[in-house]
Amino acid sequence: MPGELVEAPIEVYRFDPATDKAPRYERHVLSLAPHTPVLTALLRIRAEEDPTLSLRYSCRSAICGSCAMLINSKSRLACQTPIGPEIERHGRIVVDPMRNQPVLRDLVTEMTPFWSQYRRIEPHLIADPAHPMPEGRPTSMTPAQVERFRETPRCIACAACYSACPAVEADPMFPGPMALAKLYRFVVDPRDGATRERLVRIQPNGLWLCLRCHLCTEACPKGVRPSERIMDLKELAIAAQGATDPGSRHAVAFKENIRERGVLNELKLARQTAGTAGFLAQLPQGVRIARRKPELSKTPPTIAGKEEVEKLYEALDDGGSSA
Repeated sequence: MPGELVEAPIEVYRFDPATDKAPRYERHVLSLAPHTPVLTALLRIRAEEDPTLSLRYSCRSAICGSCAMLINSKSRLACQTPIGPEIERHGRIVVDPMRNQPVLRDLVTEMTPFWSQYRRIEPHLIADPAHPMPEGRPTSMTPAQVERFRETPRCIACAACYSACPAVEADPMFPGPMALAKLYRFVVDPRDGATRERLVRIQPNGLWLCLRCHLCTEACPKGVRPSERIMDLKELAIAAQGATDPGSRHAVAFKENIRERGVLNELKLARQTAGTAGFLAQLPQGVRIARRKPELSKTPPTIAGKEEVEKLYEALDDGGSSA
């Protein structure tokens, strides 16, 4: 019914590193319309119940990206998340600061790691000396060339994808989804003169650390789909340089390995990925695994219907896929 209100239990993360020994949650219960954004609820808490609550926000229209935070464990924009579905699904709303960034106070995080990774990929056009720009102006592009950028210009740098990324959590040197999506934008720009250098530089300890979990695409409020752009970058990197590091070797070997018998030969894959020297270095660990699971050391039989697998590969090859 119009004007109907719901009871909204909201648990807000509170922590000031300068004075608090440990984080805590403060519970508030508000009567709100189901369509009320979580940000509006937080601002009401700050205005009416606790003026010390710290959070970032600006446009309140999903444009600036300032209000990214965890809402019921999901990285989202608070201004874009209505309370009704969250209460219906979870019975409450738990608000935390973004992951993978140090907490400055309450819901405010230090975003230096995020921006450092962004600057690391050189997010600007590097002019091609072989194709000078007329009168200092960018050269024109065809609609098809612009289309290659995909959705990347929509990014508002909210860091929701960075917060959601388990690869960032596992290795702080991983550039993160936003930085890699921005890298893709310049790699496919026909005016850029550093495409190969960008692809070569990002591969070690960068591109191939992506876990392909797609949590960044789920978190993105603008439909940039960074996980898909990372997959595009992997194909472009292999096309530019070949399979020269463990990550790219693993991708190419995995494809060829499955094609051979229709089922994965794990022992052969380990050898193809690590190379002879790397494989020998891992041999003691491999022996321990083989003792526990001896089936892994045997060559698997070719599956029935192998010809159907081959048809899939032929279709992929016709589509120009590299990995």
